[in-house]
Amino acid sequence: MTKVIALAGKGGTGKTTTSALLIKYLTSRDMTPVLAVDADANANLNELLDLDIHSTLGEIRKELKGEIPSGMSRDQYMEMKIHQSLIEESGFDLMVMGQPDGPGCYCAANQYLAMTMDKLAENYKYIIVDNEAGMEHLSRMNLRSIDYLLIVSDPSARGIMTARRIADITAPLQLEVKNQYLLVNRAPDPVPPALQEKIDEAVAMADLNLAGIISSSDDLINQELSGKSYLQLKEDSKVIKQAFAVFDSIFSG
Repeated sequence: MTKVIALAGKGGTGKTTTSALLIKYLTSRDMTPVLAVDADANANLNELLDLDIHSTLGEIRKELKGEIPSGMSRDQYMEMKIHQSLIEESGFDLMVMGQPDGPGCYCAANQYLAMTMDKLAENYKYIIVDNEAGMEHLSRMNLRSIDYLLIVSDPSARGIMTARRIADITAPLQLEVKNQYLLVNRAPDPVPPALQEKIDEAVAMADLNLAGIISSSDDLINQELSGKSYLQLKEDSKVIKQAFAVFDSIFSG
């Protein structure tokens, strides 16, 4: 059975960084194959993996407005183009949503994507969905059942509050979330008592488990500035040890 891992949280909390670290974790643990979906219109997961984008869902959507090759239906053509758009790497594939049709809307493209996601999912053990600040992409991709929802926060009161609110709206969105976790990124080490208090309060007040806390890391900053893939980070580095311990607790629980 394919397991769906979705990332949520306000902008700038490190959802994309967490997605890249998740890919490294799953491939290192041979928990493959993995499909990573960059569902942020401002796509940059590929940059953290040092990969070039050749085609996005938004570009495919534009092609659907033109002529379809004879002998093919639009959904057949969309399915073919989605497979062609996949960036194939060792242990994982990457699919990029790209720019929407208009403000916050993928319209027709989402219809065709939803039609093909079930077929596509059969090929993968895990699907990672790196969302933009909202949660709309999860329903657009027909991913109503989420095995692991990782709500990512920065070490701020507003970030923790937003995480609580996201945890509370999964039910109204009619999303079946089997497990949801709070993950705090870029925290000072040691964690200040006031921040720990906010974290404990959020976990207690919302239906959340605390996945863990990942410290601010110069290794991640230097890796991004150099343009090198996060997949090349050494497993004995502090941030990788922390991230892997967090993921171990989630997937072995």
